[in-house]
Amino acid sequence: MEALFVTGNHNKAREAAEILGIELRSIALDLPEMQDLDVAQVAAVKAAAAREALGAPDSPILVEDSGLVVEAWNGLPGALTKWFLASVGNEGILDMLSGEEDRSARAVCAVAIAFADGSVRVFLGEVGGEISPEPRGAGGFGWDPIFVPHGRTETYAELGSRKHEDSHRARALRAAREALRAGLEVPPPAG
Repeated sequence: MEALFVTGNHNKAREAAEILGIELRSIALDLPEMQDLDVAQVAAVKAAAAREALGAPDSPILVEDSGLVVEAWNGLPGALTKWFLASVGNEGILDMLSGEEDRSARAVCAVAIAFADGSVRVFLGEVGGEISPEPRGAGGFGWDPIFVPHGRTETYAELGSRKHEDSHRARALRAAREALRAGLEVPPPAG
C-alpha cells in the first residue's frame, strides 16, 4: 500500500519522498484552505478535507503546510506565507522588515496524516533563524532565499540539497515517519 501526498508542489513531493523513504504518490487537489496563522490547524483541516474529497481511501493521506514566522510581526505571515509571497514576494517581505532591528524568524512545518480510520495526527517541525538583508542563492523555492537557519551563514536557497538534512519540513516528516509506516503495514492474516 502507498501513501498519498496532497500537493501541487513537485519540490515538496520530491523532498517528502526522499525524507520518508516510502512509496508516496503525489496528488494535486484543489482544497479550500482555512485562513489561520497556525500551520498545524491549517494542515489538520486540509488533511480531513482531502480524505473526504478523495472518497475516504484506505491509504494514509499526507498534507503539509509550512510558513515563515517573523517574530517582529507577532507570528505573521505563518500559514499565510504563500499569500504574502504571491502578493509582495521576497523583496516585499524584506522591504517591510527594513526598519526592524529584530529579524529573527522561524521556519515552521506541520505534516498532517489522515488515516483510513478517519483519525488525523499532526507532526511539527521548526527551525529558528533570521531573515537575511537580501535574497541569496538560486536553490530551493518560496522564501528559501531569505531565511538563514541558526548556526548557518547561508540561506536555505544557498544550502541547496543540504537544506533537507535539518529543515523544518525534514523535522516534521521525520516526526511523522514512524506513524506513517505503522499505518502502511498490512496486518498478517488471521490464522
